[in-house]
Amino acid sequence: MKQKTINFINNPLIKKSFKVLTLRVLGVAFLFTVTLSITNNFNNELVGKYDISRSILFIFGSICLLGLNQSIIYYSGYFIANNQLSSIKSLYLKMIIIIIITSTLLLLLFLTIPKHIINEFYKKEVYGIVLKTLGILFFYALTMLNIELYRAINKIETSEIFRNVFRYGFFFIALIIIDSFGIHNKLVELFLFNFIFLGTISTFFVFFSLKKLQEDSIKVIISFKEIIIRSYPMSISIVCFLAMQSTDIILLGKFMDFSKVAYYAVAVKLTMIISIVLSSVNTVYATKISELFALSNFKDLKENIKKATRLIFILTMPIILFMFFSSNYILSLFGEDYIYAEIALKILLIGQVVNTLSGSVGMYMDMTGNQKIFQRIIVTALALNILLNWILIPKYGLIGAAVATTISTVAWNIFSVWFLYNKRQIKTFIH
Repeated sequence: MKQKTINFINNPLIKKSFKVLTLRVLGVAFLFTVTLSITNNFNNELVGKYDISRSILFIFGSICLLGLNQSIIYYSGYFIANNQLSSIKSLYLKMIIIIIITSTLLLLLFLTIPKHIINEFYKKEVYGIVLKTLGILFFYALTMLNIELYRAINKIETSEIFRNVFRYGFFFIALIIIDSFGIHNKLVELFLFNFIFLGTISTFFVFFSLKKLQEDSIKVIISFKEIIIRSYPMSISIVCFLAMQSTDIILLGKFMDFSKVAYYAVAVKLTMIISIVLSSVNTVYATKISELFALSNFKDLKENIKKATRLIFILTMPIILFMFFSSNYILSLFGEDYIYAEIALKILLIGQVVNTLSGSVGMYMDMTGNQKIFQRIIVTALALNILLNWILIPKYGLIGAAVATTISTVAWNIFSVWFLYNKRQIKTFIH
């Protein structure tokens, strides 16, 4: 038993997972420093507007990406397995062209919608927030693509520095500046400008890194059509994931005031700690899973997914238990009003328990040719999520939103685990 533990800890992928997790913990620290700064220094209504903008950006930014940030990981595994990693250069340039087109089309489509229709849906003035948010879609998508490109060329530490440290660190510095000048009403604009800045500097470093890649004798040319066919199913899954994390916040903005949105959004951010741990492990294992699948090495494939699942369980369960039993105290740190979200937070944590026990089920399906099946599962879960939020929020407010999100989270996890176990003989769940 002792030797197994030592071997587990000394595994290169386990070590790399801990490095990634360390950087993400730093990112979480920045995120909550930013959140504490915002909730304690800005009025609740303004915080609610910021959270609405944030949710809209994440959903439509993912639509704009079309799953490119995930498929680039798949292609890198394929290139590495065939000793053709330099082929990723032309792939990346084509992906940039795709997000230029998609971000422009989404903005133009929104501009065809009359202003009063948007405001009437929310029963409040939100058109300006949505317009500004959609206006920087390209930079958000570019930032997210660049972060995954670093992973694809095995610069995981650089990827995590941009994803967590720079992403929240620059924003925090800017918050201090606008707070000192007393221009609090520019919170949303500052949040959006942060991605313009990140998109610009991350692209500079990406081109510098790609230039250093050794040229391979044989290059693989992936067409635009092939990229979209591979990426599109992943896009559906990612958009649905983010929609399930954001639909509750967006619909709370319709049925309740911005202050209630702010309270609930803090509870959602707290549960994101669990997701960050899970995605940290997935970040390290995704390329390896894709590579082993491409090589048809199913023995090592199963062993790696087993290690990933156990690592997720070990790292997340203590956090979930701590947050569940200390929820009142934790929420009070953001301001006494935020205790209003305590029950909602506990309900959301129940969903995260199932998410943790299910392991890397979503990542495994995306990296092993099951992305279309996973897409159908997630689309169904999203439809359930939207329906339940629409029914429960007007009656039960924050608690209704949390119940809707938790039910849909449990549903997609259990069904995905069942599918892989019964149809593919793969155990992604803890065992």
